[in-house]
Amino acid sequence: LKPTAELIRNLAPLITDEPLAPAELEQRLARRFRLLGTQGLVGMALAAVDMALWDALARRHGVSLVRLLGGTPRPIPAYGAVGFDGIAGSAKVAADWARRGFTGVKAKIGYPTVQDDVATIRAIREAVGPSVAIMVDYNQCLTPAAAAQRLRILDDEGLTWVEEPTLAHDHAGHARIARDARTPIQCGENWWGTLDMQHAIAAEASDFMMLDVMKIGGVTGWMRAAALAHAHSIPISSHLWPELSAQLLCVTPTAHWLEYADWWNPILREPLAIESGMARVEHATGTGVAWNESAIERLAV
Repeated sequence: LKPTAELIRNLAPLITDEPLAPAELEQRLARRFRLLGTQGLVGMALAAVDMALWDALARRHGVSLVRLLGGTPRPIPAYGAVGFDGIAGSAKVAADWARRGFTGVKAKIGYPTVQDDVATIRAIREAVGPSVAIMVDYNQCLTPAAAAQRLRILDDEGLTWVEEPTLAHDHAGHARIARDARTPIQCGENWWGTLDMQHAIAAEASDFMMLDVMKIGGVTGWMRAAALAHAHSIPISSHLWPELSAQLLCVTPTAHWLEYADWWNPILREPLAIESGMARVEHATGTGVAWNESAIERLAV
């Protein structure tokens, strides 16, 4: 979004010529927005600056982000994302991911009836076989009562998790769903910072949690969230941004799954390496993100 880019440019003078200390600068910038708040476009811009600062610091030292943060690069299990593509379309996309060696797939559901949801899940299972994990995502489309009704049926489908069955910030609603369901509940990708996460933990809103590095507060925010998850023994997966998230999962004690999408590959000099369904970051420098400037110029609108 152009407003986000403009906001990032406006933040630059606040940190120009300052020591390259990402955690300290994150605190300084957050104080600037204490009254306005650090959600929405402001939160995205602050996270972008934080990620860039950590990238610069890692590159200054000639190491990957995971090494800078005190970790060791290791393979991270990745699942392929399946859109809201209908029964046959979802099965086809899932089969493509399985053929590429992925051991997990996640499909969007929330069709007019739970029977359609079940048909989609079973078509995917037939397409990928018994050993591939299947997750599903409702993208907040149900009321807590409707979600509880559907989960009673989906509980028999052997799903790894059901994601965001109701509104992301309805922690009480998610908690009611999680208490009644046998299938683990996943949420978190729409939290703005660790305060949202603390509220969810206090409510026992989900079994698993998912972090979006753009919304949780960049690298600095992710590390705070990872510490919270570790303290409460909650498995953490990532939402999008796989190049950076793969490194952050390497230093997340309760790391679970990496969400993988290859949408950005055309504008990256070196896309994230995937081998046998595992993300590999052994050869990354900094965050591992380096832009293909000629491709960006060609594709810009």
